[in-house]
Amino acid sequence: MSAASARRRPVEHETVDVDDDDAEPWPRGVSRDPKMKISEVVDRLKTEFPALSLSKVRYLEGEGLIAPYRVGNGYRRYSEADMERLRYTLTAQRDEYLPLSVIRQRLAELDASPQAPPPQPSPIARVVAADGRTVTGATLDAASLARHAGASVAQLEELISIGVVAPDTRGRFDARALGTVTLALRAHRLGIPLRNLRPVRTAAEREADVIDAAVQHKRQRSSTAAEDAATEIAAVLAELHSALLHQAISALE
Repeated sequence: MSAASARRRPVEHETVDVDDDDAEPWPRGVSRDPKMKISEVVDRLKTEFPALSLSKVRYLEGEGLIAPYRVGNGYRRYSEADMERLRYTLTAQRDEYLPLSVIRQRLAELDASPQAPPPQPSPIARVVAADGRTVTGATLDAASLARHAGASVAQLEELISIGVVAPDTRGRFDARALGTVTLALRAHRLGIPLRNLRPVRTAAEREADVIDAAVQHKRQRSSTAAEDAATEIAAVLAELHSALLHQAISALE
């Protein structure tokens, strides 16, 4: 039984309950209340999968790996169970290099087995957790951020100085900073000096201004509609940026 066929479409804010646990798709015992927007799902998984994007989540949906709900206005809403299926898929791709067809089959087997094991805790959550708290909502000091990202103190200081990451008023960093620093170091290992990432940050801020201007009229009517529209525009601009970048690189050859 697929995830999509085992679910009914709820109205917004409705909690979905399944009486027969055996009929419930994997993972069982995990909330199926569709409360999260796609941007929230990406933010929560970015620490584990720094390259994750909105378009990648949509692609995996199109391939049948996840099946988010569509609520009144047509926007996707995700549950904790959806996020665990997404984490399972991304982990299998990253760690086992499995094609989606094999991952899809594995998920189908988990759906069909009443004895299927629960989802495993995130490795990064185990590493970053403090006092038994998961990484979600936790913050890191500079030393912890550098250690978990594999950065030197000097490298982290340089990234702070050019605004790629920024501490809060207490000098601490949110979980998203770990993914950002990890990506910056990957770029550095590929030959880009960290100081050259300043224009990348500036370009992102300019794109954010473009998006903000585009959704201003929606923000006056509904903050939720504005946020959803901003998420959609950001995904389109990210794909456009990628296409233009590849076009520019081809022109150099």
